[in-house]
Amino acid sequence: MSVIASLVVGSDGSTSKESKSAGVSSAADRRAFLARRRVVDCIIIGGNTARYEPYNRTPVPLVVLSRSLVNPVSGNHLAHMWNASPAEAVERATKQFGENILIEGGYSMICELLDENLLDGIELSVTPESGGDGIIDWKELIARFDTCEITEDEGTHFYHGIKKRK
Repeated sequence: MSVIASLVVGSDGSTSKESKSAGVSSAADRRAFLARRRVVDCIIIGGNTARYEPYNRTPVPLVVLSRSLVNPVSGNHLAHMWNASPAEAVERATKQFGENILIEGGYSMICELLDENLLDGIELSVTPESGGDGIIDWKELIARFDTCEITEDEGTHFYHGIKKRK
C-alpha cells in the first residue's frame, strides 16, 4: 500500500490565495501535480478542498470527506461522498479502489494521517509565490519524514519526503 500526500505552498508557507491553491502554484508544480494524479488508484480530499478547488474532473475516483449532505463536486461522475475520518477513508479506499492513494487534502488532514502513521510520503512543492493565506510551517512538516530528496524546476523546489511506517 502506498499513501502519498500532495501539497503546494508559497515560499512563505502560504497554502492559498483567495481560497485557491492555484494562487501559490507554478507551471512546474502544475505539471508534477497532473502527472502524479494519473498513476494513483484514488484521490482523497476534504470538503473544504472540494468546495474551493476545481474537482469537477479527475482521472481516477475522488473521495470527498464531509459531514455535509451537499455534494460540492456533483459534476464529477467519479466522486464519492464519505462521512469518514481520513484514517477510515484510507482503509476503505484501499479496499474499494486499490493500494495507491493520493491525499490532496489540506495541512490538517496530512498531519492527522501522519499522527496515525498512515502516510508513506509527501510530494511538497515550494514555489516562489508569497503573500497568501493559510500559512503553515512547511519546514516543520517536511521534518516529520524520515528522508527527503529535493529537486528544483523553474524556481519551484520539490521535496519528496518518505516516511517509514512503524
